[in-house]
Amino acid sequence: MIFNREKNVKFVFLLPAVIFVLTLVIFPLVYSLRLSFCLARFGRNPIFIGLENYIDLLKDYKFWGTLKITLIFVLLTVSIEFFLGLTLALLFNREIRGRRYFRALLTLPMFATPVAIGYLGMTIFYEEAGPINNILALIGGPQKVPWLSNPTLAFASITLLDIWQWTPFCFVILLAGLQALPEQVYEAASLDGASGVQSLRYIILPLLGPVIVIVLLLRTVEAFKVFDIPFSLTGGGPGRATEFYSLFTYRTGLKYFNFGYASSLAYILLAIVILIITLFLKRVREVFE
Repeated sequence: MIFNREKNVKFVFLLPAVIFVLTLVIFPLVYSLRLSFCLARFGRNPIFIGLENYIDLLKDYKFWGTLKITLIFVLLTVSIEFFLGLTLALLFNREIRGRRYFRALLTLPMFATPVAIGYLGMTIFYEEAGPINNILALIGGPQKVPWLSNPTLAFASITLLDIWQWTPFCFVILLAGLQALPEQVYEAASLDGASGVQSLRYIILPLLGPVIVIVLLLRTVEAFKVFDIPFSLTGGGPGRATEFYSLFTYRTGLKYFNFGYASSLAYILLAIVILIITLFLKRVREVFE
């Protein structure tokens, strides 16, 4: 009797987590999937229209434009953040005076909220009297650079802010992976006369492979969902130059109240991310096997 009571207690403690997952994860997924096959607008009952939303989506130039911008952003930010993070991890994996303090300073941007960083970017990239333009003017550079009103520079500004915020994430994870490697590996490499580049290429990176995969996967998924910084910094402008996929989905669903179309946008993005991750993991298995 006591054994059965203890067994039932486990399920009681699991119940809040189960309720949370069902109400805030499973139900929204299933409901939004249903809406993606419907004509669903605010104040009207959903009308089933089959694949019409998906067909219209593939014909929509806005969809292809935002997808292109997002893919370029993901490729740029993830690759730069990874290489910067790896470089910093290799640097701080050595005995350096004040290493703890530098490490703490480098990780600070990671703890700031993206919206706050977006508003900070409005000050930094302010065209009339922002810090960057003032520094450029002092060193004889161009004055009043249109960071937020030029389409290319606005995209670059968002990219730089994202790199500044998320490079510390790659740095911390890769540094933890480096510090977990056994010392015997480095000793064996030095005894064999391997140079630093050879040790990195043939010993450290292969052993660090699982950590690298985790870092790239997590950053890729998060980069596809970028919303806060472009929303607070440029609002998708100038024009549609920085209207990323998530911002386009948000406007479609919560500004224009086209819930069915927005749901189809969300599921297309889910399919794209799953496809990219599947191809990436397949390639990783081929490399490590």
